[in-house]
Amino acid sequence: MQATAYTYDPETRSGQVLLDDGTPVPFEAAAFDAGGLRLLRPGQRVRIETEGEGAGRHITLVTLQTF
Repeated sequence: MQATAYTYDPETRSGQVLLDDGTPVPFEAAAFDAGGLRLLRPGQRVRIETEGEGAGRHITLVTLQTF
Protein backbone atom coordinates (compact mmCIF):
# COMPACT_ATOMS: atom_id res chain seq x y z
CA MET A 1 0.00 0.00 0.00
CA GLN A 2 1.24 3.51 -0.71
CA ALA A 3 1.00 6.60 1.49
CA THR A 4 2.59 10.01 2.01
CA ALA A 5 4.81 10.80 4.99
CA TYR A 6 2.99 13.35 7.15
CA THR A 7 5.00 13.66 10.37
CA TYR A 8 8.25 12.14 11.61
CA ASP A 9 10.13 12.55 14.90
CA PRO A 10 13.79 11.50 14.49
CA GLU A 11 14.25 11.09 18.26
CA THR A 12 11.46 8.52 18.65
CA ARG A 13 11.60 7.30 15.01
CA SER A 14 7.79 7.42 14.92
CA GLY A 15 5.25 9.53 13.07
CA GLN A 16 2.23 9.43 10.81
CA VAL A 17 1.50 8.79 7.17
CA LEU A 18 -1.51 9.91 5.17
CA LEU A 19 -3.29 7.27 3.12
CA ASP A 20 -4.42 8.33 -0.35
CA ASP A 21 -7.91 9.00 1.02
CA GLY A 22 -6.44 11.45 3.56
CA THR A 23 -6.67 9.17 6.59
CA PRO A 24 -3.75 9.66 9.01
CA VAL A 25 -2.22 6.43 10.33
CA PRO A 26 0.50 6.47 13.01
CA PHE A 27 3.61 4.29 12.93
CA GLU A 28 6.01 3.31 15.69
CA ALA A 29 9.79 2.97 15.71
CA ALA A 30 9.61 -0.79 14.98
CA ALA A 31 7.85 -0.16 11.64
CA PHE A 32 10.34 2.57 10.72
CA ASP A 33 13.34 0.38 11.67
CA ALA A 34 11.94 -2.58 9.68
CA GLY A 35 12.16 -0.48 6.50
CA GLY A 36 15.86 0.29 6.97
CA LEU A 37 15.38 4.04 6.61
CA ARG A 38 17.57 6.65 8.30
CA LEU A 39 15.36 9.70 7.72
CA LEU A 40 11.89 10.53 6.53
CA ARG A 41 10.71 13.92 5.27
CA PRO A 42 7.07 15.04 5.17
CA GLY A 43 5.71 14.72 1.64
CA GLN A 44 7.79 11.69 0.65
CA ARG A 45 5.89 8.82 -0.93
CA VAL A 46 6.30 5.66 1.08
CA ARG A 47 5.25 2.04 0.89
CA ILE A 48 3.65 0.64 4.01
CA GLU A 49 2.52 -2.76 5.20
CA THR A 50 -0.24 -3.07 7.78
CA GLU A 51 -1.81 -5.68 10.02
CA GLY A 52 -5.28 -5.74 11.51
CA GLU A 53 -8.53 -4.03 10.62
CA GLY A 54 -10.30 -0.82 11.60
CA ALA A 55 -9.11 0.75 14.85
CA GLY A 56 -6.78 -2.22 15.40
CA ARG A 57 -4.89 -1.61 12.15
CA HIS A 58 -1.24 -0.76 12.63
CA ILE A 59 1.74 -0.23 10.35
CA THR A 60 4.42 -2.92 10.42
CA LEU A 61 6.76 -1.52 7.74
CA VAL A 62 7.58 1.93 6.32
CA THR A 63 9.97 2.18 3.39
CA LEU A 64 10.48 4.48 0.41
CA GLN A 65 8.30 3.89 -2.63
CA THR A 66 10.41 2.74 -5.56
CA PHE A 67 9.28 2.28 -9.11
